[in-house]
Amino acid sequence: MEEQRFLIKGRTYTSRDPALQDALARVYDTPERPRCMCQRGGIEMYVAKHRLYVVKRMPDTGHQHHATCVSYEPELGQSGLGELIGEAIIERSPESIELCVDFPLSRVPGRTTVRGAAQELAEINAPRHRMSLRAVMHFLFERAGFNRWYPAMEGKRTQGVMHKYLLEAADGVQTKGVTLSERLYVPEQFHEEHKSEIAERRRSKLAVLQSPEDDVQFKMALVLGEYKCEEASPLGRKVWLKHMPDAPLFIDAKTWERIERAYGNLLEARYADTKTKQRVVICALIYAKREHTYQIDTASFMLTTEHWIPIEGTHEVDLIEALTQQRRRFMKPLRYDARSAASFPNVLLLDTGAKPTPLHVVSASLDPQDRAAKEKALKAPGDTAWVWNTDKKMPPLPEAAPLRTNEKSERTASSVTEPQES
Repeated sequence: MEEQRFLIKGRTYTSRDPALQDALARVYDTPERPRCMCQRGGIEMYVAKHRLYVVKRMPDTGHQHHATCVSYEPELGQSGLGELIGEAIIERSPESIELCVDFPLSRVPGRTTVRGAAQELAEINAPRHRMSLRAVMHFLFERAGFNRWYPAMEGKRTQGVMHKYLLEAADGVQTKGVTLSERLYVPEQFHEEHKSEIAERRRSKLAVLQSPEDDVQFKMALVLGEYKCEEASPLGRKVWLKHMPDAPLFIDAKTWERIERAYGNLLEARYADTKTKQRVVICALIYAKREHTYQIDTASFMLTTEHWIPIEGTHEVDLIEALTQQRRRFMKPLRYDARSAASFPNVLLLDTGAKPTPLHVVSASLDPQDRAAKEKALKAPGDTAWVWNTDKKMPPLPEAAPLRTNEKSERTASSVTEPQES
């Protein structure tokens, strides 16, 4: 993560300044706000308190920050996020976000819809966007900062980092009246010598599945981790996650067959003949049919690079590999629930100036609809995009702008992936 500068009570502090915590304590819970000094005059921020005081950007201000600033967010139309903000993603306050999702967090037995004679409707509601499991997975990865890359992140995206920051990304997020972090399990980094303690923490976290309330038969939880493999079981299939070698997820055979039909290309992408290998991430909605037996109700899968950067397919791998090898700073726009990702830039290059440079990949295997969407995006007015047709040699990447003074220092601690949340 790049180092930020904050103006607080007339004095400038860097994000690594030992005096920053005291300065933030003095303005916490007061009308006074820090200002991020990535732009002339600064941009107003706010202070949150977790274990420490944290400076976060105000809602709807991400695009005002300099592209190299860690608080920068692109215009909403450059990813699938734009379709959801204000409808499926509602910011109640700077520290409180509500997600409207299209899946349940509990199962209620015996509740059916009563059908009778047609009646005059008292009102008609406009349909609202609701987030799928994939969109929630993209939201957590983006909020945790894993769709961004800075050179200082090299070698620091371990399972322990994923566990920490994905859970932190779920803090303050409400859905169905529940805080998402209470129902989200991300496997810890597995160590054989500590497997008993790790298993006990997992059982404690997922104990919520064993405690029905009133007429709720099954409570649901989300498990988010790297898919490893599946194998036959007496009643269907067992799904194994990396760093969770002692607790499979169970799924019936017919549902797994549907998953293979829907996600077959994605699952095969792990074995593609690319310079680097990809990961497959699963987000599974689970319940406990029996004590400590976790059954998959719904599942979504996502392809990522070896550095956990979400991607749409193997056609993006060579570009992202070139960017990381050349130590560039970039962001991957995510699809969420958009019908196609072809209308968005494949990558936003953050180190070319005050505004990012969109990078577009035109795959030779795009279907006609996606190709038309990509061609339309490339004709957008004012878009000085870089374009690579994958049936040709990759053109030279846009040159990086000289680093500004406050960008020349980078974090080297393990917290380099810490996000700046909305």
